[in-house]
Amino acid sequence: MIVGVLGAALFVGGILASEWSYFILFAGLTILGLLEFYRLVGTQGAKPNKTIGVILGVFLYTAFFLIEKEIIAPELLYLALPLLALVFVLELYRKHNQPFTNIAFTLLGVLYIALPFGLLHKVAYQPHVYSWQPILGLMLLIWAADTGAYIAGKNFGKHKLFPRISPGKTWEGWVGGMLLTIAVAYGLALYFQDLALYQWIGIGVIVAVFGVLGDLVESMLKRSLDVKDSGTLLPGHGGILDRFDSLIMVIPFIVAFLQIF
Repeated sequence: MIVGVLGAALFVGGILASEWSYFILFAGLTILGLLEFYRLVGTQGAKPNKTIGVILGVFLYTAFFLIEKEIIAPELLYLALPLLALVFVLELYRKHNQPFTNIAFTLLGVLYIALPFGLLHKVAYQPHVYSWQPILGLMLLIWAADTGAYIAGKNFGKHKLFPRISPGKTWEGWVGGMLLTIAVAYGLALYFQDLALYQWIGIGVIVAVFGVLGDLVESMLKRSLDVKDSGTLLPGHGGILDRFDSLIMVIPFIVAFLQIF
């Protein structure tokens, strides 16, 4: 309980304080998430190149941020291509006999964790000016979806949503999460006016639908590795991927929605 409260306070404070505290906060999550992912896949004998994976992930995260702040030109993203090629080249100098697996897991970590966190800057900057409202609002919507699903599932849950992956989730819980998320989205539109009402409702729907899928995907990955939690960084709360699996999944959909609509 104490860990959860302190973590939430630190998280909200980092978002509200400044764009640089926001940057540092999610940079830390990117690095820790990548290291956690690489440790997880290593339990099955794979040897992803943690060093180049973290370097590539941090580069993408930082480059997206600096582009949104208009500090660097978007063309500098092309520097990611040589780093991408190095993932393959450096495998020549590693004494392991699973190059396909090692390269694949190295790049998968970047794609699954670093790229979504980098894309989050497209949500935070409206446009090219940092706003804490979309980021904090997004987190409130994710928490609302989890809370609504827990309350509805505990009191009314009977029909399993995806028993093969997560026996505890129910359709009733998902509906409860959806309803509370939409209600919170409407409330956010009244006070967080950097986004329009239709945008908040759209984000709410995305969170309600794809947030639970992000949770299921992470559960699927953990089951394939026969582990209960992705890590032990947060006592009683699991690891980074356990806490932010929904956020990681919804970011690409939200960015696409905001850019198109």
